[in-house]
Amino acid sequence: MARVLARPIERRVRRLRLRVRGTVQGVGFRPFVYRLACEMRLSGFVLNDSEGVLIEIEGLDPDRFREAIRTQAPPLARIEAVDVLELPPTGGGRFEILDSLGGRSATRIGADAAVCEECRRELTDPESRFFGYPFVNCTQCGPRFTITGALPYDRAQTSMASFSMCDACAADYVAPESRRFHAEPVACPECGPSLSHPVTELAARLEGGAIVALKGVGGFHLFCDARNDAAIARLRRRKARDEKPFAVMVRDIAAARQLAQLTDAEEALLSSPASPIVLVEAVAGELSNLVAPGLGRIGLIVAYAPAHLLLFDELSRLSPHCPPALIATSANPGGEPLVADNADAELRLSAIADLIVTHDRDIVARADDSVMQVVDGAPAFIRRARGFVPEPVDLGADGPSVIATGTDFKNTVCVTRGREAFLSQHVGGLDNREAIRFQREVAAHLCSILDVTLEFAVCDLHPDFRSVRMAESFGLPVMPVQHHLAHVAAVAAEHRLAGPVLGLALDGHGLGTDGSSWGGEMLAVEGHRWLRAGSLMPLPLPGGDRAAREPWRMGVAALQAANRIDLARALELAHSGVARLAAMFNRGMRTPVTSSLGRLFDAAAAISGARLVQIYEGQAAMEFEALVRAPRCMPGGYAINDGVLDFRPLILCLAEAGMCGTDAADLFHGTLIAGLADWAASGAASLGTRQVALGGGCMMNRVLATGLAQALRERGLKPYLPRLAPANDGGVALGQAAHARQVIMAKRASGEQSPTCA
Repeated sequence: MARVLARPIERRVRRLRLRVRGTVQGVGFRPFVYRLACEMRLSGFVLNDSEGVLIEIEGLDPDRFREAIRTQAPPLARIEAVDVLELPPTGGGRFEILDSLGGRSATRIGADAAVCEECRRELTDPESRFFGYPFVNCTQCGPRFTITGALPYDRAQTSMASFSMCDACAADYVAPESRRFHAEPVACPECGPSLSHPVTELAARLEGGAIVALKGVGGFHLFCDARNDAAIARLRRRKARDEKPFAVMVRDIAAARQLAQLTDAEEALLSSPASPIVLVEAVAGELSNLVAPGLGRIGLIVAYAPAHLLLFDELSRLSPHCPPALIATSANPGGEPLVADNADAELRLSAIADLIVTHDRDIVARADDSVMQVVDGAPAFIRRARGFVPEPVDLGADGPSVIATGTDFKNTVCVTRGREAFLSQHVGGLDNREAIRFQREVAAHLCSILDVTLEFAVCDLHPDFRSVRMAESFGLPVMPVQHHLAHVAAVAAEHRLAGPVLGLALDGHGLGTDGSSWGGEMLAVEGHRWLRAGSLMPLPLPGGDRAAREPWRMGVAALQAANRIDLARALELAHSGVARLAAMFNRGMRTPVTSSLGRLFDAAAAISGARLVQIYEGQAAMEFEALVRAPRCMPGGYAINDGVLDFRPLILCLAEAGMCGTDAADLFHGTLIAGLADWAASGAASLGTRQVALGGGCMMNRVLATGLAQALRERGLKPYLPRLAPANDGGVALGQAAHARQVIMAKRASGEQSPTCA
């Protein structure tokens, strides 16, 4: 029988065009593609354009290349889509990197990244031309967002445009094999930026107890010795920051371990390319007690810029027996935005700093350090800025382009493009001219680098907010979104929750649709529809906004609401205003009311003696949380009636028993968690859902957020916490934008005009 020979598998030359979208510019993606194509013996080209990276490859096995660009991409790259088109082969024997193409931008720039290990090695290598150079960088590290004015991300669009590269840097810039191939900020001591003062001088002044303002990546820091009480007290006095905690910078993880009890998750955050400030449990006695008065945790940050590393190395040389630790706080007079300009620094920081150290690389987009903590086993933002902006939140579907202007507190701005929402860096409180100017600067820069045509402006429901005036200034249709709805919508958007969602929005204050002050809300949300399904039992709000600064007022108010104003006598010795306010209540005084959980925290903190007057926002709740050791629930400590959650029995117990310190904090937090969980379980059952979105500033309380999430899971529910945006007002703009888009698209689908979404 004749044997049939197997026909050899035919391998033919094919050509593919690959369109790669995501964070793929300024992260070493083109040289990575070049090296990969050469290794696989493929011909073609790669270039940057307005949509991302365009690749054409030709050879015998192009599909293997397509898989490799996803699995082997550079560490700072974020690939979201790879579109593939088969083309006729054209021949050609080599692979090239072509010049960038302009056009309307549909790509984005990456966030700033901490100095990488290779650059750290060069910084301390006497044989390297980057030895001791405080601006060393490559495609895997250094500034991106903060130096860029427009896309595509090329040197001409950055603040490095004025620095002409020397021959050595130019050779690195055009060599595909180099780590600095098209690293736009590439420079060396021969051709790049320089510090105004030598690092040795900075170290000597800090060692001597001075306060130093140092220009960094996103703005100026104020530094002083974190073990020097006198220096810290002087900084607090000059900066008008009496008790609010300071962040502390150390050189590396090894130094951080000596100052704090770090978990694996916290270490991973500290050492990540974003290098945020991370709240961690402090080791007692290692730092000055003035760093974070009344709190058990400190904000730690690891040196992320080359200048920081050089400074810490010099400090270690001066004091070799103790790892240096520096207060590292944003350089700004109290309440104003971060200083980033050299001339502005001389004007605004000269009364605070003993030495102002500048450099000549301009900061195009100023950005504070991000602040994070680990909540319920995963990272969560307190402040989102450098290292994360402008990474977008994927909304899951295309929609209209809107700009959301947030609120007047912890302000951020959000711009949407296609299916992406771009939340700006932290702006802060809009209570002064500089802050309002900064908000406009942030909005203009975000629109510039995204190159979008805006269709709607979105804002808070409060008619008197400055952020509302900002929305009105764009000349677009303006859509208000209720504050607590925005908190819930932000969580639902980032987790892409479909179907009905029960939302708990727990914070200090937001204007409700009925004109009253809300802050402990249960919302039922499904798509563009929502309703208020319940709230905390409202409490009197004596003094209006003053009650938020003076918790003793809320202590008296809570006792009045519980019909036991007589128990306020226990507070009379602590504050002279208690007797007068109690007398006014006894005479029938009527006040506005609030359902705010933040004000309930204030009431409990005051009644238990933890804090009667706040020096900074949230101080009472933060110090009360710091006292918690083992939360426990008080039987009968709350009641739920017609959707209203009432904690008056808990408040009465604290007052009648005269509980204070850890006992009071444990009982309050444990009962609060149980009450909120039962309330949510009841609401979810009525709504027919297991999805519970948890938002609002009170979700910054790690004990509450972690305990509540666990309690909801025990009741068979699926809790969702904010992960990509802050739970506080820093995430409201995201929720405003996401909800407004849903309303717009629903109205368009139904043919209705003039959508509103309050």
